[in-house]
Amino acid sequence: MSKTASVALAPSTSLFARFMAAVDRFLMASAEISNHNGDQPRFGL
Repeated sequence: MSKTASVALAPSTSLFARFMAAVDRFLMASAEISNHNGDQPRFGL
């Protein structure tokens, strides 16, 4: 039996990727709120 152990770690995401994911979550939440209110969606930033 081997005395070493290997652990599979997920690759760390870059700060830019985490920032873009946060922006995406914010825009999706905003679009969902607009949809519930019956507003027209805004395209682009």
